[in-house]
Amino acid sequence: MGMKDTFDNLMNRGQFQQKNVPAADLPQIEDEVHGITTKLEIERKSREGIGRLLKHPVQVLTEKPINILFLTLPISIIVFFGGLVAIFEIYGMSVIVSSTMLDDFAVLAVLISIVPLAYLDFMEERRVRLLEEALPNFFRDLAGMNDSGMTLPNAVHIVAGSEYGTLTPHIRKLDNEMSWGVGFVEALHHFGTNLGTKLADRSVDLISKASKAGGDVSEVLRAAANDTFEVVNLAQERRNNMLIYVVIVLVSFAVFLFVIAILVSTFLTTMSTAGAAAQGSGSTVSYFGGVDIPAYKRLFSHAAMIQGFFSGLMAGQMGEGRAIAGLKYAAIMLVIAWITFRFLI
Repeated sequence: MGMKDTFDNLMNRGQFQQKNVPAADLPQIEDEVHGITTKLEIERKSREGIGRLLKHPVQVLTEKPINILFLTLPISIIVFFGGLVAIFEIYGMSVIVSSTMLDDFAVLAVLISIVPLAYLDFMEERRVRLLEEALPNFFRDLAGMNDSGMTLPNAVHIVAGSEYGTLTPHIRKLDNEMSWGVGFVEALHHFGTNLGTKLADRSVDLISKASKAGGDVSEVLRAAANDTFEVVNLAQERRNNMLIYVVIVLVSFAVFLFVIAILVSTFLTTMSTAGAAAQGSGSTVSYFGGVDIPAYKRLFSHAAMIQGFFSGLMAGQMGEGRAIAGLKYAAIMLVIAWITFRFLI
């Protein structure tokens, strides 16, 4: 017997306690009802908030890309300060100015924070894009089936046998719900909720309201197909038009990095050598002999890494309208700048 059946039986016994239940058994029944209520409350708490996080940590951390920061931010902070303490204990406080190890731990901590978020955001954006690109064909095919005289459940069942990419499992779930007797509007609301995209919510709301108003369902579906097609087409056109600006940002960073690399590896080194030679010969001409080349190199490396990180965010904002979408560019350019100054210069 399930928990619900037990609870219902106890409620029924409570309703007829005056006729069927002795007064001595009432405390026991109340304790049983209280125990079941407590278990139901615990189960409810396990489906939301901290309880849900503890019960389904992977699902909670990955259902929205931003949620992964609850894991990566603490890890990155621990890595950075743990590395800071370790190098202080081994090399002393002077390591801050005499070595780049502190920079290495800082770069590692930043990458730990942003790389998982960038990956999950990229996968989510790809999922949403593929779903929304398949929606117009689904609505259009459904309208065509309905125009041919099929009922909506039969039309959905026929369409569910076709291939719509990542949208196919959701269509088959819609077909299953309607085959169980769920109404079209209600099943369509579940369909939109499962997709979890703004365009899907907008289309579902349009179709459900028009259906409730008594309009021609085929025309409503066809209007929804045209609407979703226009939205998807405009989004694709925007991405194509802004691609050149993303390329400009990436090329600008490459030029910036190249100029700094030439400046550090050629100009400053040559001027420092010339200054040292001039000072050795007793010349009064002032060169760069007293310049700390490693300090300049480190300063320029910081400038390149900062430039790369924020250029990536700008590329995401310009290309996709979201700064968080630029984290993938930021991570790549940050790694390129770090490798360039750590191993190549």
